[in-house]
Amino acid sequence: MIILTEQELKQYVQLNREAIAIVEEGFTKLANDEVVMPPIMRVDVHDQDGEVDVKTAYIKGKDMFAIKVSSGFFNNYKVGLPSGNGLMMLMSARTGIPQALLLDNGYLTEVRTAAAGAIAANYLSREEIETVGVIGAGSQARFQVRALKLVRNFSEILIYSRSADRAKKYAEDMSAELGIQVQVMDSAEKVVRSSDVVVTTTPSKEPIIKAEWLHPGLHITAMGSDAEHKQELETEVLAHADKLVCDTKAQCARLGELHHALDRGILTLDSSIIEIGQLTSKQVKGRDHENQITVCDLTGTGVQDTAIALFAYNEMLNRNIGIHVENAELTIKN
Repeated sequence: MIILTEQELKQYVQLNREAIAIVEEGFTKLANDEVVMPPIMRVDVHDQDGEVDVKTAYIKGKDMFAIKVSSGFFNNYKVGLPSGNGLMMLMSARTGIPQALLLDNGYLTEVRTAAAGAIAANYLSREEIETVGVIGAGSQARFQVRALKLVRNFSEILIYSRSADRAKKYAEDMSAELGIQVQVMDSAEKVVRSSDVVVTTTPSKEPIIKAEWLHPGLHITAMGSDAEHKQELETEVLAHADKLVCDTKAQCARLGELHHALDRGILTLDSSIIEIGQLTSKQVKGRDHENQITVCDLTGTGVQDTAIALFAYNEMLNRNIGIHVENAELTIKN
């Protein structure tokens, strides 16, 4: 077995176009029925505003597949800790023997989630955009904008967060990093009405974005609602979308923004709902014209985890990096 640390992974596995392409390939294989992916298992720790998810997927033909345990504890910022954490394990697809342990503390999840956002925007947003709106000021709000910058040029970011201090820090950091103007807004409405692309990155339990704020040409990527009790978009937002895309229809119907719309009868399973793999595999076209309103509901999939874990493993293997554990024995002493 090979053990890879967070520091090593952060040094050699970057959020770049290659990582985006790897995740896109995973979505395509999912759409082409080349993936075995069970439902997510989740443990809620409501009294700490926390959750732990277990995700996995086997991509047919690959030598290994990932099992990921990821946590989101959303009060962690109060004690100076990131909300996301976790690790991944790669298992042999031939023998079932563990091959690698990726102690990434949630870093690879950040990368693959941001990659999915970039893929969604690349197929659904207008090619020429100027202003990007971000709801939430945590780590994924940063990763999403970095990923979007790889597929779209833009000159301004509008940021809204319930925490004014976090929004101000976000604006300072991302302006310095990207070299563009980042403006703190005092409402989500102002962000949505003034942006070409909006990304929501919160664990909100109440809708933040209202349908009346939508405007022609807008694209929204909503990635915060990955549990039944979470919701960032008013259900009518989905009904007003000219194109509604999910990472997987079945999963979003259980966990995502889609499931709220289904529960209220705003949409049905017979409604026109596209999976992101249908876009990447060219089965369905993305944006048809400049004035379309498009929405992508991302809940995070096991195929993304296997794709990014295999990518990371190969990057490290090529550099002969990692702790190799062979013939390990556990001795229990009384």
